[in-house]
Amino acid sequence: MIARVRAGEPEAYAELVRAHTGIALRAARALGAGADAEDVVQQAFVKAYCTVGRFREGAAFKPWLLAIVANEARNTVRTAARQRTLAGREAAFAEAEPLIPESADPAVATLETERRAALLSALEQLSEEHRLVVTYRYLLEMNESETAEALGWPRGTVKSRLTRALRKLGRLLPDLQPGEGGAGSA
Repeated sequence: MIARVRAGEPEAYAELVRAHTGIALRAARALGAGADAEDVVQQAFVKAYCTVGRFREGAAFKPWLLAIVANEARNTVRTAARQRTLAGREAAFAEAEPLIPESADPAVATLETERRAALLSALEQLSEEHRLVVTYRYLLEMNESETAEALGWPRGTVKSRLTRALRKLGRLLPDLQPGEGGAGSA
């Protein structure tokens, strides 16, 4: 597909954009872009297109694109005039992909909403490196190799930072057990 883009085939890049817009929006929102997520993603796709010549042959496109999205989101958040609140991030992220079906029991839905808010609050307390590795690995459902490639870290660094981040989340969220809405099932 990248070879077709490099050859000047506009439909090839359009296919890549269609295939990766959803995950790019989820990444931008999860990394704090909030209402600016669409702008962040659009800018990331423009930058990816302009730098496609530097794309490493044989590499996966998704981690490469998400690294660009992360940089754009970071820049947007840093230059934003106002800080986004946890509630704003939660609303934007929840809008991206509803986690609770409308048909769910209201008590279950309320409990899941509370757990999600607690998890996002705990994520806010992590260092940026730990928040990034957890977000990529679990919220964006990337495997270890994709996470390493997207963040530009060795796999061992991903493993160690993820282990430390999950340990800290476990201390911050002692009431959430894995399999019951905890970090392991995010």
